[in-house]
Amino acid sequence: MVLYSFYIFDRHTECIYSKRWTRPVSSSGKPTRPQSGSSITSDSSPAPTRGVMSHSDDEKLIFGLVFSLRNMVQKLGGEDDTFLSYRTGEYKLHYYETPTRMKFVMLTDTKQNNLRPYLHQIWANLYVEYVVKNPLAPVEHPGGIGVANELFERGLETFIKAVLPA
Repeated sequence: MVLYSFYIFDRHTECIYSKRWTRPVSSSGKPTRPQSGSSITSDSSPAPTRGVMSHSDDEKLIFGLVFSLRNMVQKLGGEDDTFLSYRTGEYKLHYYETPTRMKFVMLTDTKQNNLRPYLHQIWANLYVEYVVKNPLAPVEHPGGIGVANELFERGLETFIKAVLPA
C-alpha cells in the first residue's frame, strides 16, 4: 500500500497536523498536478504560469473537498448517511469524523480498502492518549498552531508501519 498523506482538522477548520509520505504519481509517471505553463489556451497561447501549490494550499483544498462531499452526502442521503471515502483515478481519500468534530483524513493509492477503522484507532489510541491527555498541549489550536508532540509522531509512524504495510 502506498500512503500519500495524513491530515487532522479541528472543529474550527484549521489543519492542526499534516504529514506527507509520498506525492501521488499518475499512471504515466508524471506528477498528478499540471506543471507550470504546461497547458495551452484555446487561442494557442501558453496559459498563465502557476507556481507549485504550497502545503497550506493543499490543506485548504483537502478540507474544502471533505467539507463539500460530507455536506452533499448528508443532503442527498439524510442525516444518518456518512461520508466514508472518495476515490479518483489517482488516489483514495479516507475520512473519519470524531464526536467532537475532529476530522482525520488519509490519502492512499486507489487499491486500498476502507481505512475508517484505522483512522478511528489513530484518534482513540494515539491522538487522545498523546495529545488530548497531555497537560502541556493546548486544548484549542488557534491560528493553526498544530500538534507538536513527539510521542504522537513516533506512535503514528509505528502504527502506519505495523498496520498498513507497504
